[in-house]
Amino acid sequence: MLEYAALFVLIFVAVVLFYGIIAVHDIPYEIAKERQHPHQDAINVAGWISLLTLHVIWPFLWIWATLYRPDRGWGFKDGKSGKEHIERLEQQVAQLADRLQQLEQKQEGSN
Repeated sequence: MLEYAALFVLIFVAVVLFYGIIAVHDIPYEIAKERQHPHQDAINVAGWISLLTLHVIWPFLWIWATLYRPDRGWGFKDGKSGKEHIERLEQQVAQLADRLQQLEQKQEGSN
């Protein structure tokens, strides 16, 4: 009877470890899916490949999955949205065009 209990415990532990490893390797993909990452499929495939490499690349997958956020894209920004940034650049271009026109008028007036 004790042998059957030990066999049951051994099989139970093996199954739990197997599914635990599968669940852990899938964490970067779940993060990417939650953040609507544009490379979700690549992260998922790389996660499965990481099983073959004994999870050596897994920390890099975690980093890759967490770098992207829908509200700011990749990396860090100054807190302004892309639209605000474009508007600011358009204002700067308009100011530079005005200054250039003024300088050209001054140069024509001096000649």
